[in-house]
Amino acid sequence: MNRTVHSAPLRKTAKAKSKKAAPRTNDPERTMADILEVATREFAEKGLAGARIDAIAEAMRTSKRMIYYYFGSKEGLYLKVLEESYRRIRQIESEAHLDDLAPEDALRRLVGHTVDYQWAHPEFVRLVQSENIHRAEYLAQSKMIRKLNVPAIDSLTRIIERGQKSGVFRAGLDAIDLHMSISALAVFNVANRHTFALIFERDLDSPRAMVARRDSIIEMVVRFARR
Repeated sequence: MNRTVHSAPLRKTAKAKSKKAAPRTNDPERTMADILEVATREFAEKGLAGARIDAIAEAMRTSKRMIYYYFGSKEGLYLKVLEESYRRIRQIESEAHLDDLAPEDALRRLVGHTVDYQWAHPEFVRLVQSENIHRAEYLAQSKMIRKLNVPAIDSLTRIIERGQKSGVFRAGLDAIDLHMSISALAVFNVANRHTFALIFERDLDSPRAMVARRDSIIEMVVRFARR
């Protein structure tokens, strides 16, 4: 009798625990987004070779099996982190409404946005550096990376063409080349700030230094583009 009386509550308790653990698997998009957020930090700090799926699973309070279920492998997760990092910056660029501004104002906003984004997201810079060490081996496997970056070049092309048509920008500007120059200045600003700060004894992390450097980069790019 006692066994019969107590067995039902035990079964209910087990079901209750199962229901409490279920929400993570019932929302796969949220689960994947959470894994990507943790994995971004892990890969940015330690690179592909040093990153550990165990550490990501522990931080997520989930299992390695769950991560492999969604992303297939450590390399698959790393590639998805790269794609998501590029998607975020391109999405923010698309929300800047550059076509609504005069050409020079649009270029200034674009450059300022790029500098601000790289500074606020050093993990993106580290991820790109890490992938360059691998000679873009993993990014080359992406089916979407080129499509993600087409809008950025198209937007810059429109700014250049409008500026040339209005006589503000000089002829001969190439959108990809200008995009590369903007990226180079913004990335270097983050990637090398620690060594520069040490060698030249400057506090490059102070708000004043950051604003001054941002303004300097914007001015360099605009003067380069002007007629």
